[in-house]
Amino acid sequence: MEIEIVMFWISSIYIGPIWGLMWFAPRHDITKKIIGDLRICVLPLLIPYAVLAIPSIPDIFVTFGTEMPTPDLIIEFFQDDKVIIVGWLHFLAFDVLAGRYIWQRMLACNRPMYVSTPILILGMMVAPLGFLIGLLATWEYTENTIEA
Repeated sequence: MEIEIVMFWISSIYIGPIWGLMWFAPRHDITKKIIGDLRICVLPLLIPYAVLAIPSIPDIFVTFGTEMPTPDLIIEFFQDDKVIIVGWLHFLAFDVLAGRYIWQRMLACNRPMYVSTPILILGMMVAPLGFLIGLLATWEYTENTIEA
């Protein structure tokens, strides 16, 4: 279980500066450089996740590929300490990815920090709710569409 603990702490500590930059220095050049680059912002969170998740892929596929997920199945699956840590790393990586997306929208819509910071803090704590509110707060934002 030692590697899981190391990956937990690496990822949990790594997100602090990422979120801090988005919250308190959203327009700073350093923030734009770090958060704007997926290789710096998200990739270091995906590596620990991959280290732990890849060996578990057969179990994940067997568990969720052979029967319909039910609350009881999920509870049973998440009783394993290793699965809990992999789930935590999953949350961290996707929370940062969602937060990064909302941060980009806040910049594009020129939202002040008193709007963006509370929404991004909410995004760190309960990402789907923060993501929803972030989308609503930047409703007029339109993304460039890729033409086929």
